[in-house]
Amino acid sequence: MTTTKPKAAAAARIGASLAARKRGELLGLLRPCFVRCEPWLQAGKYLGALAGDLPRRNGWTIAQRVGDRAPLRTQRLLNRAVWDTCAAMGVVRRFAVAGLDEAARRQGRRRWLAVGALDETSQVKQGTATAGVQRHYLGCVGKVANGITTVHLSYVREQTGHALIGARQWIPAAQIDDPVRSLVMGLPPGLEFRSKGELAIDLCTEAFGDGVRLDFVCGDEVYGACTRLRKFFEDHGQGYVLRVPSTFRLTLAAGVTPTCKQAVTRLLKDTRRWEIRSAGTGSKGQRWYGWAWLATASPRHHLLIRRHLSTGELAFHYCFVPPGQALSKSRLIRAAGLRWPVEETFEFGKGCFGLDQSQVRLYTAIARHTVLVMAALAICAVTAALLRDRTDTQAPPPVRPEQRPPADPGMIPLTVPEIARLLTTRPATPGHTEHWSNWRRRQQARARWYHQRTRLAREPAITLLR
Repeated sequence: MTTTKPKAAAAARIGASLAARKRGELLGLLRPCFVRCEPWLQAGKYLGALAGDLPRRNGWTIAQRVGDRAPLRTQRLLNRAVWDTCAAMGVVRRFAVAGLDEAARRQGRRRWLAVGALDETSQVKQGTATAGVQRHYLGCVGKVANGITTVHLSYVREQTGHALIGARQWIPAAQIDDPVRSLVMGLPPGLEFRSKGELAIDLCTEAFGDGVRLDFVCGDEVYGACTRLRKFFEDHGQGYVLRVPSTFRLTLAAGVTPTCKQAVTRLLKDTRRWEIRSAGTGSKGQRWYGWAWLATASPRHHLLIRRHLSTGELAFHYCFVPPGQALSKSRLIRAAGLRWPVEETFEFGKGCFGLDQSQVRLYTAIARHTVLVMAALAICAVTAALLRDRTDTQAPPPVRPEQRPPADPGMIPLTVPEIARLLTTRPATPGHTEHWSNWRRRQQARARWYHQRTRLAREPAITLLR
């Protein structure tokens, strides 16, 4: 394979070496969380197996991957070994934030936005013995099913990278109030019921305590509708851009409290109030929407409205900008667009590291599996962020529907899945892994270029915005 950019062609070797160093660094930071050396060494093996190409990640497959004769050591690590899960999560959080901040600084993006994205993810579980299991709506299957749900906080650096930095499992009140079920599920003594919004408060409190500084916190309607969460952010001077339902009531003036939908109908009839802007770059190019904003009775609160250009569907974001922080529509739009990477983080966590493949039932075991997945994801996310600009050689995106494709499409930057492959794949011959990594990245760059050109032909209005 030839390329006009030798540095990009060597990116696979550089990425594998840097990822190995970052893994060693994080494992060293995690050592004080373990009372004995043996569970710490087993945790290092567990991290390596999570990033491997296993069809399913459970005690049996992980034990076989790391060379154990039985899954007992893996099961002991998650269920009975003595180590501080909360402290380990704090170590992973500080490692991920410091690594992404360093990458932003190296790439000259120090002043770009840092956003905390709140969202929950689910895992299908059978039976009734697993901690937190209940029939409720699961986003992973798009329907009501039996499963568990965990609230996550993701750290997103604009144009740099993103990683999970916090997690709390949601436990139904009925399980907490039942002493027998609490004992069987391994729920800690004194555990109190917390709604998803309250779990988000706990996650943000821990992040703020670790010195994490966020320009904005973003979340969907579950978190935007939580009054306690919004008050928590305002009391701490933390800006937010939270999705709210169309029935959310605004205070526009004394005694004037329309819903979001009513406010848009009454006040945004003039099409000149709408502005078409990008919410960020996706795999198929810029994500264009119509945007408008409304002031409220409070000078620090605004309603940001997003309109889909094709369907006209509206999305409402209730925004708070604390004193001393810049207030502009473009800044709020950028923050709103940075919520979507958490979905990509979940995709990586599940597809590459088995976030939803924990075959454990106890509360502590689920938390420990989640922490170790977060650690594996952080290693690859930080490595990809540090090498992002160095390994991105894509050709310029098309500007016309009839534009001819470039002779050399270049390569997309190293991604989290590619870093995971480089870190764990055992090549059949020297250079084989690097060759396939570069080949995939080149094909993905070519496919991305064609996707963008097809979109220009399908949506002519986008051409005028470039």
